[in-house]
Amino acid sequence: MTLRMMMKTSTLAIALALTLAACGQPDDSQAQDGVFADNRALPGDALSMKASFAPVVRESAPAVVNISARGVQQVRDPFWGIPGQRQTGSVGSGVIVRPDGVVVTNNHVIEGMQQIRVTLNDRREFSARVVLADARSDIAVLQLEGVNERLPTLAIDDREEQQVGDLVLAIGNPFGVGQTVTNGIISALNRTETGISDSGSFIQTDAAINPGNSGGALVDMDGDLIGINTAIFSRSGSSSGVGFAVPATLVKRVVDSAVGGATAVVRPWLGVKGESVSAEIARSIGLDRPQGLVVTDVWPNGPGARAGLREGDVVTAIDGAEVNDQGGLNFRVGTREPNEAVQVTVLRDGRPVTLNARVQRLPGDADVDKATVIRQGGLSGAEVLTLNPALADSLGGDPFATGVIVSRVDSRGYARRGVGIQTGDVVLAVDGRPVTSAGQLADLPRGAQLTVERRGQRGILLVR
Repeated sequence: MTLRMMMKTSTLAIALALTLAACGQPDDSQAQDGVFADNRALPGDALSMKASFAPVVRESAPAVVNISARGVQQVRDPFWGIPGQRQTGSVGSGVIVRPDGVVVTNNHVIEGMQQIRVTLNDRREFSARVVLADARSDIAVLQLEGVNERLPTLAIDDREEQQVGDLVLAIGNPFGVGQTVTNGIISALNRTETGISDSGSFIQTDAAINPGNSGGALVDMDGDLIGINTAIFSRSGSSSGVGFAVPATLVKRVVDSAVGGATAVVRPWLGVKGESVSAEIARSIGLDRPQGLVVTDVWPNGPGARAGLREGDVVTAIDGAEVNDQGGLNFRVGTREPNEAVQVTVLRDGRPVTLNARVQRLPGDADVDKATVIRQGGLSGAEVLTLNPALADSLGGDPFATGVIVSRVDSRGYARRGVGIQTGDVVLAVDGRPVTSAGQLADLPRGAQLTVERRGQRGILLVR
């Protein structure tokens, strides 16, 4: 099964369309006379079975746009090795979220592109520029140029009131055929183990999502934007009923950052690391079922440490939202602003405890341009950076990682020719002693043994 960055509806789903009453919070009471306790209602007559999505579409569709992007890629002739250029292109979807022409889409739709063209529902076209592109969330914010009127918008609903089974519409531009609407339900919430992102918590839907739907709208029955369609699981490349959308909570965080003038999304952290509670772990600590995240490491003097979190605690919720893995914790904390207070619910010695933490920016310098150039010894020709939480996170790694990462290697230097060091290697130790700074790699003698991590695997390299 492959994951493709893009993005069946039943007769029953269509029949239920506009017969749903206003959504309330569910309780444990039983349904009676076809009406559920949270006011959702089954169709009661033939007229209800003919209900249509058209009113929701009329309100939502004008704010969904088609995106066409063009770029130039530097290539090298595989036979002669002559450098050249190749035209590249991308087609996707987007959503207008502000009347002055602010559009949100997927980062992978516009990444590496120089020309972006946006076509509105009424076929008007605008050029667009990138205001902020956030690869971690796969969300990008564009500004349409030359807008001199108020454009239709979709309201971002970040209240997280959706429930599994709620009806939704996916609106976008599949296969470049033009704006298309499909319907389905929310199949699951808080999907984190998707392989899409280490800090994502996705809405799963069975609404048909196909290539070209990327960046399009996932809309609820109130006509609000609850997610940006981003990815599908598929063997064929077309919809198989398993699609994923970035939740509106994170979308709003990126949009607010862009509108506020930021050039990057600052993700705070709690400074704790853990592993999901398995059935075996649950039995060992006396839980009746697997739930939460067992804290295995706490960053010294970090937000979690100052709040009183400690190893062995089981984090079960952030501000009341359930947490069951590291991705879920990263998502919940990452949607907050730095210095914002959060409530952390933990199980400690079998009892629930609520701790108040104030999330902060990751410590350290993430500037990859501040590399140390090693000019002599076994690693001459290598440029290295000492890992810190901010740098490791910006590179997509574990903020708790230690060691020195190789940012560049001169192909003619001894580090590459004599030792076999590659860009991206992390040097963890020299002769068994942990490496904590770039200075420890200067002027390494022959015979030194380097413990190196490469693409998740550890090995030994010898300075010959």
